[in-house]
Amino acid sequence: MNMRKDEAGADTRNASAETNFSAYAEPLVGEAIAHASALEGGGEAEQLHKLRVSLRRLRTLLWAYRPILNEEFDSQQRAVYKFLANAAGNTRDWDILIGLVEATGDEELLEAFRNSRAEASRQSLETLSHASVKQILREAMSEANRELNTAAQRTPLTRFAKKRVVTAQKQMKKRMRAASRAGSSDYAAFHEVRKAGKKVRYLLEFFEPLLGRKQRKGLKTLKRVQKRFGALNDVVASRDLLLQHRPSLPGDAADRALHALEKEQKRRIKAAAKLL
Repeated sequence: MNMRKDEAGADTRNASAETNFSAYAEPLVGEAIAHASALEGGGEAEQLHKLRVSLRRLRTLLWAYRPILNEEFDSQQRAVYKFLANAAGNTRDWDILIGLVEATGDEELLEAFRNSRAEASRQSLETLSHASVKQILREAMSEANRELNTAAQRTPLTRFAKKRVVTAQKQMKKRMRAASRAGSSDYAAFHEVRKAGKKVRYLLEFFEPLLGRKQRKGLKTLKRVQKRFGALNDVVASRDLLLQHRPSLPGDAADRALHALEKEQKRRIKAAAKLL
């Protein structure tokens, strides 16, 4: 979600970050609640993924507001959103693994994956149904709004947005340099680049009407970085998932799949490295 230019207003000189928090947060909360509610009617993989994305975007918005929010509140809320996002992501992790090894045609292995995926889906739905997602998000937004709107100080919105985007962009550049120095053997450094890139992209989408052309023009490059580093993350996460469940899987087939994933990981990490 981002504010359109007409919503932001022609004159933002008197707009404050504090009073505009709900304008950014409410649509994200609404999206997350809608996706969580759709799960109750039998929706599953796609709704789980959309819920996960909405929660990640909320965590990024809270990160942006961290300098003017109570730090303890911010940390607690982002931890809650991370827990919910992880619960929503388990099913998709199995879907990605199945997609990556489907070409092997080993039905015994694929059936084992599908069974595990069905159990992950059941657990995700159960966890989220017990978590009272709607109540958690509404209470969190109410508390954040109360804190921001009762603050004695007012932070100019445009200056705030530009500064937070600059901070996120600097973090990303720093992590890209670290990944470049670390080389292809250190996936953790590549993963940090992916997370930093996602943060910058979300912030650009949130604050686009408030930013100068120079800050906005990197969005196309960011999408390319996300796509390539996301593809790398998919194969690494799939390999880790297979290793975690390997004892319960058909031995030879699991070994073949693991070998194929390791080979694909090397190919994707080289492709990602070209963007550093």
